[in-house]
Amino acid sequence: MGYADRDKYGMYKDTGGAGPGPSLMGADTLIGDGVVNGAEEDLGDIKEIMLDMNSGQVAYAVLAFGGFLGLGEKLFAVPWQALHLDTANKRFVLNVEKERLKTAPGFNKDSWPDMADMSWASQIHSFYGTDPARGGGPTMGPGVVMSGTVGGLSGSASSMGAGSGTGISDDSALGTGGGGSVDPRPGNLGDDKDLSKIRGSNIG
Repeated sequence: MGYADRDKYGMYKDTGGAGPGPSLMGADTLIGDGVVNGAEEDLGDIKEIMLDMNSGQVAYAVLAFGGFLGLGEKLFAVPWQALHLDTANKRFVLNVEKERLKTAPGFNKDSWPDMADMSWASQIHSFYGTDPARGGGPTMGPGVVMSGTVGGLSGSASSMGAGSGTGISDDSALGTGGGGSVDPRPGNLGDDKDLSKIRGSNIG
């Protein structure tokens, strides 16, 4: 089930170009989205989205990985800008090998860390190769658009290098041009350039 299936209010239905698209989305629809890496390995799903109440941006997505039926699973705080939103498959892509993810700083549901602690934040950003001083949201576009995955995995496209902090560098890889992104709503293949300008402040 993807974010379009969790749309209780019809936000993502085809309305001829109006309404929310990938640059402005309901946070509740993203919780439960699956996460894969560039090799299409299942990394788990999004359990929560953590807001920085001082900046008004999303700080982390909480990823649940491992376990069975919620038992024994480990939680990971993934920097928001470390993710890529796959608008074709309605899921997230994380630039990290499955085996390496097992070594990421994590926690269990009964013992959440102090996410406002700067030393903890530095450790998280260091692992995922992101810049805590850089705001903004995930890159967006259809399919898996990752390369240089943390841990050595190489994707098929040349869009995002681990630790670059720059996101998508070649708009042609997404077929959008000029910083737009593909609208995930059924039957709408146009871009959403008006909304993509505020990508960094959508819900993050």
